[in-house]
Amino acid sequence: MQPAQNSFGYGAQAAALFDESLRQHMLRVYNYMGAGLVLTGLVAFIVGSTPALYVPIFSTPLKWVVMLAPLAFVFFFSFRIHAMSAATAQMTFWAFCAVMGLSLASVFLVFTGMSIARTFFIAATMFGATSLYGYVTKRDLSRMGSFLMMGLIGVIIASIVNIFLGSSALQFAISVIGIVVFVGLTAWDTQNIKEQFSENADQESRQKLAVFGALSLYLNFVNIFQLLLNFTGEREG
Repeated sequence: MQPAQNSFGYGAQAAALFDESLRQHMLRVYNYMGAGLVLTGLVAFIVGSTPALYVPIFSTPLKWVVMLAPLAFVFFFSFRIHAMSAATAQMTFWAFCAVMGLSLASVFLVFTGMSIARTFFIAATMFGATSLYGYVTKRDLSRMGSFLMMGLIGVIIASIVNIFLGSSALQFAISVIGIVVFVGLTAWDTQNIKEQFSENADQESRQKLAVFGALSLYLNFVNIFQLLLNFTGEREG
């Protein structure tokens, strides 16, 4: 019986070590994401409250460059993440968060500070609850993920079309569906980040995985926040 007991004890110890390594990995992901949001918020606030900065950007065609630059970063990240070193991935992530801050500076020009803070709190609560669900659930969310990706493509196409139509009814539908999609993607991405973790991976691979995971969750949060502003944001008088 002794060998069986030793085997069981070793297995329990190994499981505990894996759980601790996974917890540290997820903490690293959330720390990157949180720091990225802080950087984005600081850049957005500074630019949005400084006429010398936002006037040359948002009153000229440069605003389109600023608005589309984050999308270019996402595509670059997606196609190049495996070829990047961990240090390059981190630098690209911080640059992306700063550029996103430039893009979101317009939020401070349109909405009141109080409503922005309130919306941020609501978005953080929704994000936290769904990310926690994605982490603890035993349910396989992969099927839901493919459905959500189709919904995301639909939201993107509808958003592009509405740039030209300017329909408030379509914008309302986009916001509602978009919130549902990104809340679902938060749970799905969290489960994927958890499942992709490998205790045997080298430090370089773990670091890149943490950065890319942080980017996925960061994008979900930012989109939830922006879409919620259409409902809870109060415009400047």
